[in-house]
Amino acid sequence: MNSIKIFKGYDRLPNPNNENHPSTTATTHKPSPRNRLIAAAISVTLLLTLTLAALILALIYESTTEPPDSPAESLTAVCSVTPHPTLCFNSINNNNNNNDSSLALTDPELIFALSLKVSFNELKNLASLPQTLISKTNDARSESALGDCGSLFSDAAGQLGNSVKAVEVGPGEKVLDEVKIGDLNAWISAAMTCEETCLDGLEEVGSTVVGEVRERVQRSKEYLSNSLAILANIQTLLHKFHLALH
Repeated sequence: MNSIKIFKGYDRLPNPNNENHPSTTATTHKPSPRNRLIAAAISVTLLLTLTLAALILALIYESTTEPPDSPAESLTAVCSVTPHPTLCFNSINNNNNNNDSSLALTDPELIFALSLKVSFNELKNLASLPQTLISKTNDARSESALGDCGSLFSDAAGQLGNSVKAVEVGPGEKVLDEVKIGDLNAWISAAMTCEETCLDGLEEVGSTVVGEVRERVQRSKEYLSNSLAILANIQTLLHKFHLALH
């Protein structure tokens, strides 16, 4: 029995070779609540300092960054946000009949308005295509699908017509505001959907003219997507030009 008691107590005997035995090591001191508060305060102060420094640098950069100072530079800057920048630049530059072209091409909102007019003109030209193709085909299914395309293109032109009217404002009226931006986005997107629906119908009936229509629709969609991209980035562009919605 004594031997059993001895073995039971063996695991409680100190190990002379283990200097780090829990019973012989010093108790680890945890930071006091006061020290933790000081450390937290220092972290917050550093964070606020870094944030303030970043804000100051941003303000300095903005104040020293000059907006584009020529119509060509302004138009290039606006068209750079579009998926087809060369088409954007050439189409707007060639179709700018504003009496004060210098003003029109140095204001992102007016450049957007010009982009809409270009898109609208292209869509009006597209609207006459279905009837032209109907007169050349003897395929009844193609004729029916082309008839649907004619209606869809007319609807799309109506959506773009609303968009053009929305940005033709009188003195003291805003070219764009938050509500108008939402409406314009919906109208342009709806016009693009009409074009896609036309192509879907032609493909569904296996029309032989779908390739020709697709080519013309693609051109129109490029104009529309450029206008949509300018609208989506209008706030950023105005900021770059040191302007606000006006």
